[in-house]
Amino acid sequence: MTLVEQIQQVATAFTSRLATIASMEDLEQLRIEFLGRNGQVSSLMDMLKQLPLEGKKECGPLLNQLKTTLQQQLDARGLELKESLLAQQQERLAQFDVTAYVPGRPEGSLHIYTQMTRRLEQIFISMGFEVVDGPEVETEFYNFSALNIPDSHPARDLHDTFWLNQPGMLLRTHTSSVQAHIMQSRPLPLAIFAPGRCYRNEATDATHEFMFTQGECLVIDRNISIANLLATAKTFLQEFFEKKDLTIRVRPGYFPFVEPGLEIDAECPFCTSGCSTCKRTRWIELLGAGLVHPNVLKASGIDPKEYRGFAFGFGIERLIMLKHHITDIRLFHSNKIGFLKQF
Repeated sequence: MTLVEQIQQVATAFTSRLATIASMEDLEQLRIEFLGRNGQVSSLMDMLKQLPLEGKKECGPLLNQLKTTLQQQLDARGLELKESLLAQQQERLAQFDVTAYVPGRPEGSLHIYTQMTRRLEQIFISMGFEVVDGPEVETEFYNFSALNIPDSHPARDLHDTFWLNQPGMLLRTHTSSVQAHIMQSRPLPLAIFAPGRCYRNEATDATHEFMFTQGECLVIDRNISIANLLATAKTFLQEFFEKKDLTIRVRPGYFPFVEPGLEIDAECPFCTSGCSTCKRTRWIELLGAGLVHPNVLKASGIDPKEYRGFAFGFGIERLIMLKHHITDIRLFHSNKIGFLKQF
């Protein structure tokens, strides 16, 4: 069989095979078989090299034409396959029923912790605060000394604090420790909100956990007064409880890191004449607050004669429990699906 006849035979075989191709994978295999490095066209090229000059002049153009024709047919068939696949996909989408119910499909959601923490962050960001974080494994200096908590304070005792084997290291007992880190590292003025986990060595019951979350707010600037503190706290509570006419009450309180110290209560958002949530008093204790103690400012290298500040903190679980009428703090870590699905 002459080379010319073999060229015609390869062209016929390729056309016949191409008609049966139904996928891009099969098309690629066909390309390799005929046009690949070791394909049939390559074998014909090797045969061409052995022909005399007159034979090369006759068969060379035929081989080039064969190679070009096969590639054109491959490209055309590839385009047809792609268009067919696209049409099938569009047809499936047109017939897709978005209202169809899939039985037994598991659904998940954000944990109530995450939902409420994000809500708190949104409120404070809208008020011009920056959300910050700090270490949960803390030093004695940042957790106590920098916050004007004396060596004799009972909070330093083993029965209140989780001390680590490494001297002077502990699990932070409050997010107030973030204050000292931020005051030492950020330029003034500043306004921060620091949510995070805290740890205290205490028995667990319906209202106490050894691990809980707190939110800490701090503002440092010139000419800060209690009026700024009360206005900020009131705005925050009204936004969180979604009650614009929420009234607050202020009482004296003691915290080593503020002077004067205040306890901020909110009018019960759930009743008008007393209920079990407010213990029939019409008031609920929500925030511990005050003006930043001068010793705390000095510990962070801030001149208390030039700058003043206010801070207030709260238990995030406590706010969630009040907002959603949850009676047991242990439910947050219980993994009870029925409880979590409510949120």
